[in-house]
Amino acid sequence: MWRNVLALRQISQRTISTASRRQFANRVSEHQKLFQEDNGVPVHLKGGAKDHLLYRTTMVLTTFGTLYSVYYLLISSMPKKPN
Repeated sequence: MWRNVLALRQISQRTISTASRRQFANRVSEHQKLFQEDNGVPVHLKGGAKDHLLYRTTMVLTTFGTLYSVYYLLISSMPKKPN
């Protein structure tokens, strides 16, 4: 049993290390320029087509959910007819 615990400890120490294997280029300044430029586009849509699609999907789901909940509130507020 201790052998398994020691092996797990050794594996976890290997995978979580401070040395990164890949070096990524720092592109924060590029994103800052993109989002801070004054071109009349709202900040939540400056990311491109992906942001537009995400925004539209969110708005459709929100509208549908609101209308659906209002519909069920109206249905539940009406008394049922006796047979």
